[in-house]
Amino acid sequence: MAGQITGLEAVMEALESGVAIDRVLVDRDHDTSALRALCEAADIPLEEGSTNDLWRMSADGAQVALALTGRGQHETLEDVMASGGCVWLFDGVEYSTNLGFAIRTAEVSGADAVLLNVAKTHEERRTIRRASMRADRFIPVIYTTTHAILEAAAANGFRIIAAEDVGINGPWDEDMTGNVLLVVGAERNGVSPEVLEAANAVVKLPMDGFVPSYNLQVAVSVLAVEALRQRNSRGN
Repeated sequence: MAGQITGLEAVMEALESGVAIDRVLVDRDHDTSALRALCEAADIPLEEGSTNDLWRMSADGAQVALALTGRGQHETLEDVMASGGCVWLFDGVEYSTNLGFAIRTAEVSGADAVLLNVAKTHEERRTIRRASMRADRFIPVIYTTTHAILEAAAANGFRIIAAEDVGINGPWDEDMTGNVLLVVGAERNGVSPEVLEAANAVVKLPMDGFVPSYNLQVAVSVLAVEALRQRNSRGN
C-alpha cells in the first residue's frame, strides 16, 4: 500500500538512507535544490506543486516536500499486475468526471493502480485529470481492454471482487488483502457479464431505500475504505 514521508528534512534523510521512494513532490516556491539533486542522482521522478497543493496533500499540515512510497509508477498493464497489490477496474465507466472522482478515491485509499477499459480522447483525459485533482500523477492509470485485464489478473494470481446487486455478501465479508482486483461498473449498465463471469466474488452494498442504486462514488468509496481497513489491519 502507498505511504507518505512528510517534510524536506525527512524526505532527504530517507533518500540518503536508501529508502525506496517512488515519487517526490516539492513546493515550487521554496529552495529545494539539494533535494532535487538527490532525486536526479537516484532517478526518482519529481513533481512541483503550489504551497496549497503541498498543504492539501500532506498528512500532517504544511510541508515543503512529500515523498510517495510503496506504489511503483508502472506504465504498462503487465508491470502493474506483476507487481501485485490492490488494483481497481472501473468497468465501462464512461463519464470523465466520474472517472476522475473514482481515481482520486482509489489513490487516497492506497491502491496500487487503476485500470480503465474505455477509450478516451485527449480532451476527455484532461477532464479526468482535473476531476481527480491530478491524482493520476501519483497512481498508475492504464487504458487497456477487458480481455487483457482478465488475462493478466489470472496470470498473476489476482482475486477479482466485483460490486453488483446480484451479490450476496457485503464487502466486509470478503477478503480484500493480497493481490485483488476491485471492480465497480457504470451506473447504468453495472459490471459487464464478462467480468462478472470471471469474478471470484460478487459483493452487494446494503440498501434499504426506494431507489435501489447508490451513486457510483458511494460504491467506490465503500469498497475503498473497507479494502484499506483490511489491508492495514493485516499489514498488506
